[in-house]
Amino acid sequence: MRFMPNNAIGRPSFDLNDDEISLVIDLLCQGAAEARPFVNKNMLEVPLTILVRKAMLRVKRKLSLSNIEVRGEQEILDIYSNDPSVQGRIDITLKFMHQFSDEDAYVGVECKRLADGNKSLNKLYVSEGVARFATGKYGSGHTVGMMLGYVQKLPSDKIVKEIDSQVQTAYGTQAKFAPAVPHSKALEIHTNSVPQGTGGHQIELTHIYVDMAIPLPTAALSPSGSVSV
Repeated sequence: MRFMPNNAIGRPSFDLNDDEISLVIDLLCQGAAEARPFVNKNMLEVPLTILVRKAMLRVKRKLSLSNIEVRGEQEILDIYSNDPSVQGRIDITLKFMHQFSDEDAYVGVECKRLADGNKSLNKLYVSEGVARFATGKYGSGHTVGMMLGYVQKLPSDKIVKEIDSQVQTAYGTQAKFAPAVPHSKALEIHTNSVPQGTGGHQIELTHIYVDMAIPLPTAALSPSGSVSV
């Protein structure tokens, strides 16, 4: 379901069709899957996201996609303010050809690490992720935003339930997660909508959870076929 702008705060809104949204989800999922083998246990959010962006660019070129641009660490500027401050730096942005003439039009993706049992880390997904879309710091006036969750300790279902509960506490039961079309390279995908500002505008967020757990070392096989330890 798409939410059309209603007194959108900040900047003019824009809309994307379902095929464009599906393409963004596919690039994020494929990029994360291709990046995962290069992840190490000490890697934090920024280097993780750099690996994902690089992989997304490789996937984009492999698919010969010429109608979309992938960028990262984009400065979000309030062009109607005359102070030198930066509103924020969003992790990944994608821009379709029909958005190229408007610097405020982009698909914003905020990335956060997650782990089963790590309540303080998982809480940041809402307080420093979802909240940035809800306040209009990211995606001001937009109808669509994306959250990419790097699940570093499974299972994902417990994490998603925890986040869903936190989101409803912050934004009401109308912000409850709904299952979205699955992707073969994602653990789970959900959507929800949260109010943006106080003018009645809603932004629909797609929450994509990908496996970024460190793979266990592959056990060496002896000539007889038994596992050597």
